[in-house]
Amino acid sequence: MDKNEIIKILEDWNFWNKSIAIGIKRPFYLEKLQKLLTAKQIIVITGARRSGKSFIMRQLAENIIQQGVDKKNILMINLEDPRFVDLDVSLLQKIYETYLEFLQPKGKHYVLLDEVQEVEKWEKWVLMMQELKKAQIILSGSNAKLLSRELATLLTGRHLNMQVMPLSFKEFLNFNGVANRDELAVKGLLKNFIEEGAFPEVVLNKQKKELLLTYFNDILEKDLIKRYKVRKTEKFKEVLKFYFSNISSLVTSRSSAKSLEVSAETVEKFSSYFETNYLLFFLKRFSFKTREQNKSPRKVYAIDVGLSNAVGFRFSENIGKLIENVVFLRLLRKSLSNPLIEIFYWKDEKHKEVDFLLKENTVIKQLIQVCWDLSDIKTRKREIDALLKSSIELQCNDLLVITDEDEKQEEVKGKIIKFVPLWKWLLNEK
Repeated sequence: MDKNEIIKILEDWNFWNKSIAIGIKRPFYLEKLQKLLTAKQIIVITGARRSGKSFIMRQLAENIIQQGVDKKNILMINLEDPRFVDLDVSLLQKIYETYLEFLQPKGKHYVLLDEVQEVEKWEKWVLMMQELKKAQIILSGSNAKLLSRELATLLTGRHLNMQVMPLSFKEFLNFNGVANRDELAVKGLLKNFIEEGAFPEVVLNKQKKELLLTYFNDILEKDLIKRYKVRKTEKFKEVLKFYFSNISSLVTSRSSAKSLEVSAETVEKFSSYFETNYLLFFLKRFSFKTREQNKSPRKVYAIDVGLSNAVGFRFSENIGKLIENVVFLRLLRKSLSNPLIEIFYWKDEKHKEVDFLLKENTVIKQLIQVCWDLSDIKTRKREIDALLKSSIELQCNDLLVITDEDEKQEEVKGKIIKFVPLWKWLLNEK
């Protein structure tokens, strides 16, 4: 590529001569990134496509500029820009050299690489830049396995990770211009949060379902079918739609394969692709025996309930499953902030089940049931009985039931159970 061509493309993505759209700021991630920068390591931002990584990188760049760094000392490269033809490490080096020649940055400068997995052997170039102290490298990627494999082999001890999720409920309210203290507005928006999901652009766009379906097709084509050279494309889509239609449900490769009329090996392979690209999460059953844990069915959850609504099933018919998925995502964000926390579900031999078990190190910290409507006496008894049984078996007394409206504490058979409405529990997220 010609240098003039390269600089013209770069000018579209950088603050050098104009303002760049940065979207609505997400302080949680920006504060975390600012702390990571002080370590002077390679910073890796991962997460699902469309979760907001690119805008967070732009927001970080603007923050750095506001702290007194010259605009010319920040280079942002969008590696998905189709104008970068035959993108490889040599072109990446040429882009960097072109930047140095045209901008002539003085002193420390920052290189932000967006969607780095588009460049084969990118990790060698990044490592070289880090070793020679050429620049502070910040990169993003939408593929967990690609990044983790290469980081583990080459960047060990030289990088720090941050995973970006779609909006939390607090962020969702902020994007909708609603203050947390406005209870009526908060409750009103909870339904939208559960129905439409929390991808940032979707929240701000009126054509929500159309945009979600576009995301679904983009992820399928760009991140999955093309990358993994999938040949059984129709079956591949069918498996993904099956999972989106069965969120918060127990699944096994064998039972899924039977429903979909494919082999269990095919289901396992496809499932690993979905998990690697942050589309789905498979939650293990808690057991002190690793073998039993691995043999048990897993519960499947989606990265975004809006996406599963658009692709899988209708909102009104599956409110309980959607609520449980929303709770899982909040717990997942908690575990990402504290790597010592692990999430499981619990089930005994009589099929009593607790939706979520939180373990920190070797200690069971909390047991959580998600029950939207407790008015049915049989449902209430089933949920409470399972919570009490797990509490005794696991010696855990922090018992929580997340509901639609109930807010109280209740003593049952000598155990204190807290009941908290979903909206209030989501607002307590730190």
